[in-house]
Amino acid sequence: MKNNKKRKGFVFKTYEAENKSPFEKLFEIFKELITHTSGDFDEAIDWMRSLDAEYSLTDENYTIDDFVEDLKKKGYIKDEVKGDGTGGTKITSKTERAIRQQALNHIFGKIKRSGAGNHKSKSPGIGDEHTGDLRAYQFGDSLDKVSITESIKNAQINNGLDNFNLTENDLVVEETLHKSQMSTVLMIDISHSMILYGEDRITPAKKVAMALAELITTRYPKDTLDIIVFGNDAWSIKIKDLPYLQVGPYHTNTVAGLNLAMDLLRRKRNTNKQIFMITDGKPSCLRLPDGQYYKNSNGLDEHIVNKCYAMAQQARKLHIPITTFMIAQDPYLMQFIRAFTKANQGKAFYTGLKGLGEMIFEDYETNRKKRIKG
Repeated sequence: MKNNKKRKGFVFKTYEAENKSPFEKLFEIFKELITHTSGDFDEAIDWMRSLDAEYSLTDENYTIDDFVEDLKKKGYIKDEVKGDGTGGTKITSKTERAIRQQALNHIFGKIKRSGAGNHKSKSPGIGDEHTGDLRAYQFGDSLDKVSITESIKNAQINNGLDNFNLTENDLVVEETLHKSQMSTVLMIDISHSMILYGEDRITPAKKVAMALAELITTRYPKDTLDIIVFGNDAWSIKIKDLPYLQVGPYHTNTVAGLNLAMDLLRRKRNTNKQIFMITDGKPSCLRLPDGQYYKNSNGLDEHIVNKCYAMAQQARKLHIPITTFMIAQDPYLMQFIRAFTKANQGKAFYTGLKGLGEMIFEDYETNRKKRIKG
Protein backbone atom coordinates (compact mmCIF):
# COMPACT_ATOMS: atom_id res chain seq x y z
CA MET A 1 0.00 0.00 0.00
CA LYS A 2 1.51 3.30 -1.10
CA ASN A 3 2.17 6.00 1.44
CA ASN A 4 0.17 9.02 0.22
CA LYS A 5 1.34 11.37 2.93
CA LYS A 6 2.56 14.69 1.61
CA ARG A 7 6.28 15.12 2.02
CA LYS A 8 7.69 18.37 3.34
CA GLY A 9 11.12 19.86 2.75
CA PHE A 10 13.15 22.65 1.18
CA VAL A 11 12.80 23.66 -2.48
CA PHE A 12 15.89 25.12 -4.13
CA LYS A 13 15.60 27.40 -7.14
CA THR A 14 17.73 29.83 -9.11
CA TYR A 15 18.47 33.06 -7.25
CA GLU A 16 16.38 35.99 -8.44
CA ALA A 17 17.67 39.46 -7.63
CA GLU A 18 15.34 41.88 -5.91
CA ASN A 19 13.34 43.85 -8.42
CA LYS A 20 14.39 47.49 -8.05
CA SER A 21 13.35 50.58 -9.96
CA PRO A 22 15.97 52.42 -12.07
CA PHE A 23 16.09 55.16 -9.42
CA GLU A 24 16.72 52.68 -6.59
CA LYS A 25 19.55 50.99 -8.49
CA LEU A 26 21.27 54.29 -9.25
CA PHE A 27 20.66 55.61 -5.73
CA GLU A 28 22.66 52.70 -4.24
CA ILE A 29 25.62 53.69 -6.43
CA PHE A 30 25.15 57.38 -5.72
CA LYS A 31 25.26 56.87 -1.93
CA GLU A 32 28.56 55.04 -2.26
CA LEU A 33 30.09 57.67 -4.54
CA ILE A 34 28.95 60.65 -2.46
CA THR A 35 30.80 59.13 0.51
CA HIS A 36 34.01 58.82 -1.50
CA THR A 37 33.72 62.40 -2.75
CA SER A 38 33.17 63.76 0.78
CA GLY A 39 29.75 65.14 -0.12
CA ASP A 40 30.78 66.78 -3.43
CA PHE A 41 27.63 66.28 -5.52
CA ASP A 42 29.06 67.44 -8.85
CA GLU A 43 32.03 65.10 -8.59
CA ALA A 44 29.80 62.17 -7.64
CA ILE A 45 27.55 62.77 -10.67
CA ASP A 46 30.60 63.04 -12.94
CA TRP A 47 31.70 59.62 -11.69
CA MET A 48 28.22 58.25 -12.32
CA ARG A 49 28.26 59.52 -15.89
CA SER A 50 31.65 57.85 -16.43
CA LEU A 51 30.35 54.58 -15.00
CA ASP A 52 27.24 54.87 -17.12
CA ALA A 53 29.32 55.28 -20.28
CA GLU A 54 31.38 52.19 -19.38
CA TYR A 55 28.76 49.88 -17.88
CA SER A 56 25.44 51.17 -19.36
CA LEU A 57 23.76 51.88 -16.05
CA THR A 58 20.89 53.68 -17.79
CA ASP A 59 18.97 53.54 -21.07
CA GLU A 60 16.93 55.92 -23.18
CA ASN A 61 13.94 55.48 -20.85
CA TYR A 62 15.79 56.66 -17.73
CA THR A 63 18.98 58.72 -17.90
CA ILE A 64 21.36 60.25 -15.37
CA ASP A 65 19.59 63.58 -15.88
CA ASP A 66 16.29 61.89 -14.97
CA PHE A 67 17.97 60.50 -11.87
CA VAL A 68 19.20 63.97 -10.82
CA GLU A 69 15.72 65.38 -11.32
CA ASP A 70 14.26 62.60 -9.12
CA LEU A 71 16.84 63.34 -6.43
CA LYS A 72 15.53 66.91 -6.29
CA LYS A 73 11.88 65.85 -6.27
CA LYS A 74 12.45 63.36 -3.47
CA GLY A 75 14.36 65.89 -1.35
CA TYR A 76 17.81 64.26 -1.49
CA ILE A 77 19.53 67.31 -3.00
CA LYS A 78 18.88 71.03 -3.14
CA ASP A 79 20.24 74.05 -4.96
CA GLU A 80 22.30 76.58 -3.03
CA VAL A 81 24.11 79.85 -3.64
CA LYS A 82 27.78 79.70 -2.71
CA GLY A 83 29.71 82.44 -0.97
CA ASP A 84 31.12 83.73 -4.27
CA GLY A 85 27.62 84.16 -5.70
CA THR A 86 27.75 81.12 -7.99
CA GLY A 87 25.12 78.41 -7.87
CA GLY A 88 25.62 74.81 -6.81
CA THR A 89 23.95 71.65 -5.59
CA LYS A 90 24.38 69.99 -2.22
CA ILE A 91 22.99 66.92 -0.50
CA THR A 92 20.35 67.29 2.23
CA SER A 93 20.01 65.80 5.71
CA LYS A 94 17.78 63.14 4.16
CA THR A 95 20.71 61.94 2.06
CA GLU A 96 23.04 62.06 5.06
CA ARG A 97 20.69 59.74 6.93
CA ALA A 98 20.43 57.42 3.92
CA ILE A 99 24.24 57.20 3.74
CA ARG A 100 24.46 56.29 7.42
CA GLN A 101 21.76 53.66 7.01
CA GLN A 102 23.56 52.13 4.03
CA ALA A 103 26.82 52.02 5.99
CA LEU A 104 25.00 50.30 8.84
CA ASN A 105 23.49 47.70 6.51
CA HIS A 106 26.83 47.01 4.80
CA ILE A 107 28.78 46.59 8.04
CA PHE A 108 26.36 45.43 10.72
CA GLY A 109 24.38 43.34 8.24
CA LYS A 110 27.41 41.12 7.69
CA ILE A 111 27.61 40.40 11.41
CA LYS A 112 23.90 39.61 11.67
CA ARG A 113 24.12 37.15 8.78
CA SER A 114 26.91 35.23 10.50
CA GLY A 115 24.36 33.55 12.78
CA ALA A 116 21.83 34.33 15.46
CA GLY A 117 23.54 35.70 18.51
CA ASN A 118 27.00 35.06 17.07
CA HIS A 119 28.94 37.63 19.06
CA LYS A 120 32.30 37.39 20.76
CA SER A 121 30.80 37.91 24.21
CA LYS A 122 31.23 34.74 26.26
CA SER A 123 27.85 35.17 27.94
CA PRO A 124 24.80 37.24 27.04
CA GLY A 125 23.53 40.02 29.21
CA ILE A 126 20.56 39.36 31.45
CA GLY A 127 17.97 42.09 31.66
CA ASP A 128 14.90 43.57 30.05
CA GLU A 129 16.19 45.25 26.88
CA HIS A 130 15.64 42.91 23.91
CA THR A 131 18.48 42.72 21.40
CA GLY A 132 16.74 40.75 18.64
CA ASP A 133 19.48 38.10 18.72
CA LEU A 134 18.44 34.45 19.09
CA ARG A 135 20.48 31.53 20.38
CA ALA A 136 19.92 27.90 21.33
CA TYR A 137 18.32 27.21 24.70
CA GLN A 138 20.76 26.29 27.46
CA PHE A 139 20.05 24.64 30.79
CA GLY A 140 19.27 27.31 33.36
CA ASP A 141 17.72 29.82 30.93
CA SER A 142 14.49 31.34 32.21
CA LEU A 143 11.43 29.98 30.38
CA ASP A 144 9.99 33.46 29.92
CA LYS A 145 12.94 34.25 27.65
CA VAL A 146 12.07 31.41 25.24
CA SER A 147 10.86 32.67 21.86
CA ILE A 148 7.68 30.63 21.40
CA THR A 149 7.17 31.52 17.74
CA GLU A 150 10.71 30.64 16.68
CA SER A 151 10.73 27.46 18.81
CA ILE A 152 7.48 26.17 17.29
CA LYS A 153 8.80 26.95 13.81
CA ASN A 154 11.91 24.90 14.55
CA ALA A 155 9.77 22.01 15.79
CA GLN A 156 7.73 22.06 12.58
CA ILE A 157 10.86 22.08 10.43
CA ASN A 158 12.58 19.34 12.43
CA ASN A 159 9.59 17.01 13.02
CA GLY A 160 6.91 17.93 10.49
CA LEU A 161 3.27 18.87 11.03
CA ASP A 162 1.86 15.36 11.05
CA ASN A 163 4.02 14.26 13.95
CA PHE A 164 4.46 17.53 15.82
CA ASN A 165 6.87 17.23 18.73
CA LEU A 166 8.58 20.09 20.60
CA THR A 167 11.94 19.10 22.06
CA GLU A 168 14.67 20.94 23.93
CA ASN A 169 16.72 21.06 20.73
CA ASP A 170 13.98 23.17 19.10
CA LEU A 171 13.97 25.88 21.78
CA VAL A 172 15.63 29.23 21.14
CA VAL A 173 16.08 32.15 23.52
CA GLU A 174 16.07 35.86 22.75
CA GLU A 175 19.04 37.61 24.32
CA THR A 176 18.47 40.65 26.52
CA LEU A 177 20.60 43.37 28.09
CA HIS A 178 20.34 45.54 31.13
CA LYS A 179 19.16 49.07 30.40
CA SER A 180 22.54 50.51 31.28
CA GLN A 181 24.33 53.07 29.18
CA MET A 182 27.62 53.02 27.32
CA SER A 183 29.46 56.20 26.38
CA THR A 184 31.83 55.82 23.47
CA VAL A 185 34.27 58.24 21.87
CA LEU A 186 35.43 57.34 18.37
CA MET A 187 38.75 58.95 17.38
CA ILE A 188 39.57 59.18 13.66
CA ASP A 189 43.06 60.00 12.40
CA ILE A 190 42.84 62.59 9.59
CA SER A 191 46.58 63.12 9.13
CA HIS A 192 47.95 63.23 5.60
CA SER A 193 49.12 59.60 5.76
CA MET A 194 45.47 58.47 5.61
CA ILE A 195 45.58 59.01 1.83
CA LEU A 196 49.24 58.31 1.12
CA TYR A 197 50.63 55.49 -1.01
CA GLY A 198 47.56 55.39 -3.25
CA GLU A 199 45.31 53.93 -0.53
CA ASP A 200 42.13 55.67 0.62
CA ARG A 201 41.95 54.97 4.35
CA ILE A 202 39.69 57.81 5.39
CA THR A 203 36.58 56.61 3.51
CA PRO A 204 36.36 53.26 5.35
CA ALA A 205 36.89 55.12 8.63
CA LYS A 206 34.03 57.49 7.75
CA LYS A 207 31.76 54.56 6.88
CA VAL A 208 32.46 52.90 10.21
CA ALA A 209 31.71 56.14 12.08
CA MET A 210 28.45 56.67 10.17
CA ALA A 211 27.33 53.08 10.70
CA LEU A 212 28.22 53.14 14.40
CA ALA A 213 26.32 56.42 14.82
CA GLU A 214 23.26 54.96 13.10
CA LEU A 215 23.43 51.78 15.21
CA ILE A 216 23.62 53.67 18.50
CA THR A 217 20.89 56.19 17.67
CA THR A 218 18.46 53.49 16.46
CA ARG A 219 19.26 50.37 18.50
CA TYR A 220 20.89 51.78 21.66
CA PRO A 221 19.36 55.25 22.07
CA LYS A 222 20.46 55.40 25.72
CA ASP A 223 24.12 55.10 24.68
CA THR A 224 26.15 58.12 23.59
CA LEU A 225 28.68 58.51 20.80
CA ASP A 226 31.09 61.40 20.39
CA ILE A 227 33.30 61.59 17.30
CA ILE A 228 36.72 63.22 17.37
CA VAL A 229 39.13 63.83 14.50
CA PHE A 230 42.79 64.48 15.16
CA GLY A 231 45.64 65.87 13.09
CA ASN A 232 47.88 68.64 14.42
CA ASP A 233 45.06 69.30 16.91
CA ALA A 234 41.87 67.49 17.85
CA TRP A 235 38.27 68.62 17.67
CA SER A 236 34.78 67.17 17.85
CA ILE A 237 32.55 66.84 14.81
CA LYS A 238 28.83 66.19 14.57
CA ILE A 239 27.33 63.08 13.04
CA LYS A 240 25.87 65.12 10.18
CA ASP A 241 29.39 66.30 9.26
CA LEU A 242 30.76 62.77 8.67
CA PRO A 243 30.03 62.51 4.91
CA TYR A 244 32.08 65.68 4.33
CA LEU A 245 35.12 64.63 6.38
CA GLN A 246 38.45 64.98 4.55
CA VAL A 247 42.10 64.41 5.31
CA GLY A 248 44.24 67.51 5.86
CA PRO A 249 47.95 68.34 5.57
CA TYR A 250 48.42 67.33 9.19
CA HIS A 251 50.81 65.44 11.42
CA THR A 252 49.38 63.06 14.05
CA ASN A 253 48.72 64.56 17.48
CA THR A 254 47.44 61.45 19.28
CA VAL A 255 47.85 63.11 22.69
CA ALA A 256 45.45 65.92 21.75
CA GLY A 257 42.87 63.38 20.60
CA LEU A 258 43.11 61.33 23.79
CA ASN A 259 42.99 64.43 25.97
CA LEU A 260 39.79 65.64 24.30
CA ALA A 261 38.25 62.15 24.41
CA MET A 262 38.83 61.81 28.15
CA ASP A 263 37.54 65.34 28.74
CA LEU A 264 34.30 64.43 26.96
CA LEU A 265 33.92 61.17 28.88
CA ARG A 266 34.52 62.84 32.24
CA ARG A 267 31.32 64.81 31.68
CA LYS A 268 29.25 61.66 31.11
CA ARG A 269 27.31 60.27 34.03
CA ASN A 270 27.43 56.74 32.63
CA THR A 271 29.53 54.13 34.40
CA ASN A 272 30.57 52.36 31.20
CA LYS A 273 32.96 54.39 29.04
CA GLN A 274 35.36 53.50 26.23
CA ILE A 275 37.51 54.98 23.48
CA PHE A 276 37.88 53.56 19.97
CA MET A 277 40.85 54.93 18.01
CA ILE A 278 41.31 54.40 14.26
CA THR A 279 44.80 55.34 13.10
CA ASP A 280 47.36 54.29 10.53
CA GLY A 281 50.43 56.20 11.64
CA LYS A 282 52.73 56.94 14.49
CA PRO A 283 52.24 59.96 16.77
CA SER A 284 54.32 62.74 15.31
CA CYS A 285 53.09 65.98 16.85
CA LEU A 286 52.56 67.70 20.20
CA ARG A 287 51.29 71.12 21.09
CA LEU A 288 53.60 72.80 23.60
CA PRO A 289 52.41 75.00 26.50
CA ASP A 290 53.39 78.15 24.56
CA GLY A 291 51.11 77.16 21.67
CA GLN A 292 53.91 76.08 19.35
CA TYR A 293 53.85 72.65 17.67
CA TYR A 294 56.60 70.12 18.23
CA LYS A 295 56.73 67.84 15.16
CA ASN A 296 58.93 64.90 14.26
CA SER A 297 57.99 62.41 11.55
CA ASN A 298 61.31 60.56 11.63
CA GLY A 299 60.74 57.36 13.55
CA LEU A 300 59.20 57.20 17.00
CA ASP A 301 60.10 60.35 18.90
CA GLU A 302 60.70 59.40 22.55
CA HIS A 303 59.24 62.65 23.91
CA ILE A 304 55.98 62.27 21.93
CA VAL A 305 55.69 58.54 22.60
CA ASN A 306 56.12 58.97 26.36
CA LYS A 307 53.32 61.56 26.39
CA CYS A 308 51.08 58.97 24.67
CA TYR A 309 51.93 56.35 27.29
CA ALA A 310 51.12 58.84 30.05
CA MET A 311 47.69 59.52 28.50
CA ALA A 312 47.03 55.77 28.24
CA GLN A 313 47.84 55.33 31.93
CA GLN A 314 45.65 58.29 32.85
CA ALA A 315 42.72 56.74 30.96
CA ARG A 316 43.32 53.47 32.79
CA LYS A 317 43.04 55.24 36.16
CA LEU A 318 39.71 56.68 35.01
CA HIS A 319 38.56 53.13 34.04
CA ILE A 320 38.38 54.08 30.36
CA PRO A 321 39.65 51.27 28.14
CA ILE A 322 41.15 52.25 24.77
CA THR A 323 40.74 49.95 21.80
CA THR A 324 43.12 50.81 18.96
CA PHE A 325 42.40 49.76 15.39
CA MET A 326 45.74 50.00 13.60
CA ILE A 327 45.18 50.01 9.83
CA ALA A 328 48.88 49.56 9.11
CA GLN A 329 51.22 46.71 10.00
CA ASP A 330 54.69 48.22 10.18
CA PRO A 331 56.63 46.29 12.86
CA TYR A 332 58.00 49.37 14.62
CA LEU A 333 54.54 50.95 14.80
CA MET A 334 53.05 47.71 16.12
CA GLN A 335 55.69 47.77 18.84
CA PHE A 336 54.50 51.22 19.92
CA ILE A 337 50.84 50.15 19.91
CA ARG A 338 51.65 47.09 22.04
CA ALA A 339 53.35 49.27 24.65
CA PHE A 340 50.52 51.82 24.49
CA THR A 341 47.91 49.08 24.95
CA LYS A 342 49.83 47.60 27.88
CA ALA A 343 49.91 51.00 29.59
CA ASN A 344 46.13 51.27 29.29
CA GLN A 345 45.31 47.56 29.72
CA GLY A 346 43.13 47.97 26.66
CA LYS A 347 43.05 46.14 23.35
CA ALA A 348 44.58 46.51 19.91
CA PHE A 349 43.66 45.13 16.50
CA TYR A 350 46.20 45.14 13.68
CA THR A 351 44.23 45.14 10.48
CA GLY A 352 44.00 46.37 6.96
CA LEU A 353 40.92 48.18 5.72
CA LYS A 354 39.03 44.97 4.97
CA GLY A 355 36.96 43.89 7.94
CA LEU A 356 37.58 47.07 9.94
CA GLY A 357 33.88 47.79 10.38
CA GLU A 358 32.97 44.26 11.39
CA MET A 359 35.70 44.21 14.05
CA ILE A 360 34.64 47.53 15.54
CA PHE A 361 30.99 46.48 15.67
CA GLU A 362 31.79 43.11 17.24
CA ASP A 363 33.99 44.82 19.83
CA TYR A 364 31.35 47.47 20.59
CA GLU A 365 28.70 44.84 21.29
CA THR A 366 31.11 42.66 23.26
CA ASN A 367 32.26 45.54 25.46
CA ARG A 368 28.69 46.68 26.00
CA LYS A 369 27.56 43.29 27.27
CA LYS A 370 30.70 42.44 29.19
CA ARG A 371 31.11 45.78 30.99
CA ILE A 372 27.43 46.07 31.84
CA LYS A 373 27.55 42.73 33.66
CA GLY A 374 30.77 43.46 35.51
